[in-house]
Amino acid sequence: MANQYPNLAPNGSLNSDRPNTIISNIQDSATSTVNSISQSQAVQDIANGPVVEKARAEVDNTKNEFSNLAASRQTPQTQTINGQALTHYHSFFYNLLSWENPRATSISYAAIVSLIFTLRYVPVARYVLRAIYLLLGLTAAAEMIGKYAVGNGFASKMRPKRYYTIPRETLESILADVEELINFFVIEFQRIVFAEDVYMTVGAFSTSFITYWLIKFMPTWGIVLFFTTVIFFTPLAYMQNREIIDSQIASAQNLVNEQTEQLRDIAAQHTNKAVEMSQAAYQEYSAKAQELLGQTKKAAVDKGIVSPETAEKAVPEKSRFSSETTHKVLPDSPLASHDFPTAPKLEPAGQPFASEPAVAPPQPLAS
Repeated sequence: MANQYPNLAPNGSLNSDRPNTIISNIQDSATSTVNSISQSQAVQDIANGPVVEKARAEVDNTKNEFSNLAASRQTPQTQTINGQALTHYHSFFYNLLSWENPRATSISYAAIVSLIFTLRYVPVARYVLRAIYLLLGLTAAAEMIGKYAVGNGFASKMRPKRYYTIPRETLESILADVEELINFFVIEFQRIVFAEDVYMTVGAFSTSFITYWLIKFMPTWGIVLFFTTVIFFTPLAYMQNREIIDSQIASAQNLVNEQTEQLRDIAAQHTNKAVEMSQAAYQEYSAKAQELLGQTKKAAVDKGIVSPETAEKAVPEKSRFSSETTHKVLPDSPLASHDFPTAPKLEPAGQPFASEPAVAPPQPLAS
């Protein structure tokens, strides 16, 4: 009987040690199989081969570069033009975009591009809402079924004794990091607006101008992808062709300086010519004024209105304004009011002026 039913105990009951023995034997055989496969020569050759070694080295280098990128988040010694300290994100983005850690930078660019395409072609919001309502529906169903079936809900059994909370230190570090990131953009915007670096201002102007026209016929995700590529690969192109680009920039600066100096010389020449023309016109009009004044004096002397001596005193030999120093104020004339003759009250014929009424002789007072 025992030979026909080995799983039964001598008393007729089911032998409970037999299944455990079978399971342990299966586990032992599986473990030995795995060990034999892992210790085989083919597997050892693959594990210690050049491909695996190269992959392991790349993984280690990638980890080191990400560690260096994280360690670069330190406040730089460089300050703004008004002496204000920068944020540690200035060092971080400089290290990231300068390709000092090429693996970390390339992986960051690939992650951003993947995120852009994911947001463009995958309905992330719908999938998130779907996951939320499925989770809540399964939780509610399991709780209700458990209460009706066994008197205790399944979700209640999985409930932790204490709900998870974010530590205060973690929140403070996150908020401080967010503050540094926001201040990075605020400081850089002000540095661009107030032209701390004129080349940065020109670059920002070109970017905004191009974006203004691209947004008319390009979608938003395309513009973001385009400028992401420009931001990541422009520094790389500059570093690979630094000598050529620097020489071209130096020659362009020299050309601009030469043109500026030439324009300055031309402006100075035109200014000098204008000053000379103004001085010549002033001298000409001064000579005409003196000539006209001399003619008027001669006519007055000829008509007997003034005497020659008085006319000589009234008009000095030299003009009150020198042609050489037009902006200098000369002293007052030494002539007094008594040097000029009194205007005549009668016409040459002895008759009073028509504009003046005849004055009647005084009448004697009655006694």
